Order: sequence, then structure tokens, then C-alpha cells
Amino acid sequence: MLSLLKKLTAATPAAVPTQPGEPVASRVDPYELGLYDARLSGWFNQETNELFKGFVVSADDTLLDVGCGDGGNVHFCGMRGAKIIIADIDEAKIEATRQRLSDTLARDIECHVTDCNPLPIADGTATRVVSTEVIEHVDDPAQFLAELVRVGKPGALYLLSVPHPSSEDLQKDIAAPQYFQKPNHIRIISEEQFKALVSEAGLEIISHSQYGFYWSMWMLLFWEAKVDLSHPDHPLLNHWAETWQAVLGSPRGAQIKQALDAVVAKSQVIIARKP
Repeated sequence: MLSLLKKLTAATPAAVPTQPGEPVASRVDPYELGLYDARLSGWFNQETNELFKGFVVSADDTLLDVGCGDGGNVHFCGMRGAKIIIADIDEAKIEATRQRLSDTLARDIECHVTDCNPLPIADGTATRVVSTEVIEHVDDPAQFLAELVRVGKPGALYLLSVPHPSSEDLQKDIAAPQYFQKPNHIRIISEEQFKALVSEAGLEIISHSQYGFYWSMWMLLFWEAKVDLSHPDHPLLNHWAETWQAVLGSPRGAQIKQALDAVVAKSQVIIARKP
């Protein structure tokens, strides 16, 4: 099933009111709104060149994205001039991402179709390693992380994310059965398990955060709406997107979002460093 994070990173900015009282669009695109929400959580900061808060990317970096999906993460990094290496098991996604990178400032682009066991990349290659919403899919998370660590240079920064258990537990009794079956989510990873996996792989954790209440509720309603993910047009979903846009545009919208993200989050994110 298509990763929601990767879907929203492929979108364009949402037309969300930034001041109370501004008009709200009559038809809200859920993915554009999701991208706007993600930016409020620290993703895709154009001014600071942070892919995520605390994860700066520059033209000096060699960035590896394992499980690159639709390429939203690496497009942002390519625009910073970094060398980009992408790896994914899906050949079509690799090709689509390669084409998407062609209009960026990336100083080089390297592509690998691989199951990542092992990665066809030399030891100590990357200064930045990204893998978002992948670990919950793999058979052996420890082996997968060991490969990510192997290909990073000493001092390399890592940006890793997995679904947060608060959201996964919410979906359990209502999601389609295949959501929790291969090749989709085959495990739910607690906060402590996630931190332990990263630490035991030999990385030093810098930060651990969570976000995505909007997507957690959207997914819950998506299962009830029974529509196609590529065209999620349904009153339940439309009304939720309109409501969340109005919340974000309210005087204390950012405060409300922060409080709800702390209760039910779609994703948890770790920034770590290789010693």
C-alpha cells in the first residue's frame, strides 16, 4: 500500500489560510493539506535547508534514500545540490524518481533497484542517510539498519521514520486486512523498540519526535469511505480535510495541532548520528 508520507511529499503546497479570517478553499486537496501539515511539523524547510528539523542537507552531502518511493524527500535534497543515491525494490519508482530528479541541482544521481539485502553500495559512502516508513515492512529490521549504518560515513546523519503505534493501534479493527500483511506493515514498532533498534545498530540518537494527527484520522475515515487511495473523493474525507484546514487557520491552530500530534501521531521520527 502506498505510504502516506511518500504520497504527501510528492504533492505541492496547500492553499491553507495563514491568518485567521482568510477564506477557506471550498475543495481541499487532502495530500496538499497533508504536505502543509508536515511542513508545520518541521519537514521541507526551504529557508534552513532542513529536510526535517535537525537534518540539514547541503551541496557537499552525498545523500542516500533507501525506499525512496515517489521521491519527494530526494527532490528537496537534490534542489540543495547534493549527490543523490536512491534505492528501492520497485523499478518503476526508481525510474520515476530518477526522472523527477532531472530538474534539480543534484550534482550526481545514482540509482539502485534492490531489496537492500545487501545494499549494492560501498562502505562509508553517504554523509546523509534517509529511510522513511520502510522498517515496518522489512523481514529483519536489525539487518536492514546494519546495512544503512555500513554505508554511512563516520559522522553521517540519519533520518529514519516508522508509523507511530498510537495510529497503528487505531487502525487495527477497521483497516483492510492487507494493511497489516506483506508487503505492507508486518509489525507495529513502539517508541522504545524504535529507539532500541537504532541504538543497537550503533547510532547515537539526537532526537525522537512524532507528528501526523491529521493523517491518522484521515486514514481511519478512509477505511470507512472505501474509496481508491489515488482518488479519495468522499464526504467523510472532504469534510475532515476542510475541518483540519480550518483548525490550522485558527488563532491557536498550531497549538491544537501540537497537542493532538502528541496524542495520536501517524509517524515517529528519529534523527541519529554514526559515531
